[in-house]
Amino acid sequence: MQEDFHYYATYCAAYIAGYSHEESQDIAYSAQFVDMCSATLLSKIKGPVSAATTQMQLELMDARTDPVGLQEITRIWSAFHFLPRNLYAEKQGCSKRYLDKYRLICGPNGDLVVKTVELAKDKPLQSVGIAMHVLADTWAHTNFAGTPSLVINNTNDFFFELLPDEGGYTEKKIKFVHKASTPDDLENSIYTNSLYQNTENSIMNLGHGRAGHLPDYSFVRYHYLPAWGNYEEIVKDNPSDYLRAFTQMIYAMKFIRGEVSSFEKDTYDMKAVEPWINRIKEIILKRQIVASEDWKAFGEELSGRIIEDFSVSKYFDEYTKCPKKERDGTFIGKFTRGAIAHKGMVIDEICRSKNKLAGAVKQSILGFLKRA
Repeated sequence: MQEDFHYYATYCAAYIAGYSHEESQDIAYSAQFVDMCSATLLSKIKGPVSAATTQMQLELMDARTDPVGLQEITRIWSAFHFLPRNLYAEKQGCSKRYLDKYRLICGPNGDLVVKTVELAKDKPLQSVGIAMHVLADTWAHTNFAGTPSLVINNTNDFFFELLPDEGGYTEKKIKFVHKASTPDDLENSIYTNSLYQNTENSIMNLGHGRAGHLPDYSFVRYHYLPAWGNYEEIVKDNPSDYLRAFTQMIYAMKFIRGEVSSFEKDTYDMKAVEPWINRIKEIILKRQIVASEDWKAFGEELSGRIIEDFSVSKYFDEYTKCPKKERDGTFIGKFTRGAIAHKGMVIDEICRSKNKLAGAVKQSILGFLKRA
């Protein structure tokens, strides 16, 4: 997902869930900051590098792809962007090495989503935002894994967009190109993706890079034949999934606020959005690269307040200019503590499943968890 959903749509969901305008902005900022909080950024503001929630392009280009380097990549991407649906999934006739990657495939309504939301309860708003980012991405990034893998994440020539017409849907073959400086051509279904590399662990085969930004667009529907699915057709209906992501976030935040007693899988607060359901569907279905203006306008109508545009450096001065011993109480301090706690939980769960792809919880994280 992109800033349009992680920031503006998350604000809308938080406000509908009962948070104030100011609280909703803090949750939305934290959700979007997950896509910005790299080791490079944390080094710049002298924050804990172990709290990194993403890796920038230049960092990935320099990333090691030996076992240790792959573990570091997997720790970040599986924890925050491609949360595994089933760490104990079974698949017959495959090696343990392949099965470990298969079990990291992302999807909604897994046990780890429940643990993610429960971990955010009774925590600062920054942890709520982190949880909402992770939850939302389980819907957008379904069927891809947060570890480099050609077998799991590659796309082939059979990749079609499904365009609605009067009788249903018309297929249109998708053309993938590798031109990062060129925007996606929605009219002609031409999308930029990562460069094909036939090495299993190439960084180009991380997440949904081989499918470009298609998973990040709420309006798109497509079908393809992934190798991990034995080349059987999978249909991805983003409009339906994004609506469920939005209503599941509302339900999750009501649980975190104490309005509902438990967070259950496959549960969505459709009743909460009834007054605005047509407006929400209209935004989700609108064919556009970025939907920020529409989500922002909707959010401002909901609250009657101006939603600040996202500024990555908004809380940097507060963090860098206060005494080191007081940093944990700042906005960024609370975010990094929440990020480390979430990352530690996910790594521990992957490790408990006897899957070594994310390694073990690092000593720096263990030390933090003991102090928390």
